[in-house]
Amino acid sequence: MNTPPSILSAIPRRLHLQKDHPIAITRQIIESRFPDFTTHNTLFPIVSVHQNFDSLGFPLDHPGRSRTDTYYLNKDTVLRTHTSAHQAETFAANQSSGYLISADVYRRDAIDRSHYPVFHQMEGAMTWDRTALSGYSTLAEKILADVEKIPRHGIKVEDLNPTIHPERNPLQSEFHSPEEVEAMATHLKRSLEDVVVAIFTTAAQASGSTAPQQPLKVRWVEAYFPFTSPSWELEVYWQDTWLEVLGCGIVQQPILNNAGVPHRIGWAFGLGLERIAMLLYNIPDIRLFWSTDARFLSQFKESSPPKQFIPFSKYPACFKDVSFWLPASSHPNPTNASGGLSQTPSSTPSFHENDVMEIAREVCGDLVEDVRLVDEFVHPKTGRKSLCYRTNYRSLERTLTNEETNGLHERFRQQLVAKLKVELR
Repeated sequence: MNTPPSILSAIPRRLHLQKDHPIAITRQIIESRFPDFTTHNTLFPIVSVHQNFDSLGFPLDHPGRSRTDTYYLNKDTVLRTHTSAHQAETFAANQSSGYLISADVYRRDAIDRSHYPVFHQMEGAMTWDRTALSGYSTLAEKILADVEKIPRHGIKVEDLNPTIHPERNPLQSEFHSPEEVEAMATHLKRSLEDVVVAIFTTAAQASGSTAPQQPLKVRWVEAYFPFTSPSWELEVYWQDTWLEVLGCGIVQQPILNNAGVPHRIGWAFGLGLERIAMLLYNIPDIRLFWSTDARFLSQFKESSPPKQFIPFSKYPACFKDVSFWLPASSHPNPTNASGGLSQTPSSTPSFHENDVMEIAREVCGDLVEDVRLVDEFVHPKTGRKSLCYRTNYRSLERTLTNEETNGLHERFRQQLVAKLKVELR
């Protein structure tokens, strides 16, 4: 069990279902582009290790399984780290050709303006039945006919790489023909380009600018995901930079086979709703999504024309440092798949940066904006290692007093000693 009370208390919030919340509005915009898909928005976040990892083919030594990265309730049960934890059971239910899942997901992570231990994902999938060709001579022909039903757009799309590459983006040749994959890739890309047009048209409207808008540009980039092959990321040129919006690909056939639907093949995608909502409404800090301040929530109405978020007054930041020696037997390794708070109390914990972040969140809540490593030092004689972390305390709703931040920081320092067995400098 490594799930703190603050994380457990977030489970009932379900921001993606909260009326007039920007996460929920973003979800609805995307869902509107898939009118024939079945939607699943109320799946409970506590899942088995099998659902979260095994059913998707995660190797036993994958770092995502570590308690430094994942919230465990016991050795067999976790808070889902992705919506794909429900993929196998949704494929097995076989309720419709297409589905969308939106849900809260949980990961131990950094503290900054774009990362939060609870966030929201949406994934979608579309599959076709090999045994139901509806009069077409091949499945590829049927899929291409379905492409013609997708709304056309006029945006500039850059797609320079071949659909299939034997090393970078291989075909699942045991299960799929090149023609089938070309057809599915065309359907997938056209579907998601349509989503991007809807999102960024809304974002342009929300900006309220009367200046001429630059033509929307998107590009497809080869990628790797364990659940799909071939795979791609979709990037959008927005405010003078390329932004990754989502990942997608052709579903690994063993996932469908193991779900009891070996006669179906298809594609899947996944995206972060916070990432899209921050772009859509120009929201600068991910903590704002969890605010209960009426000044934030009253700016969003599902029935109103979209408009960008108007920030509150910028409250001052307060930076405080903490330096400490690591225990002699501890070796900092941010990719270490063991250790940290997952060790037994009697052992010397091995160090993982996510433990520092977790302690900061538990002590300071959303009053901490950012925690980052600013210095490290190895003593030339003893070989002991010292780290210095800088914490930025800033409320989104009021000015913090010196007394308040000093008290928070001192409790943070003492919890580092108590839980990580470090020696303060």
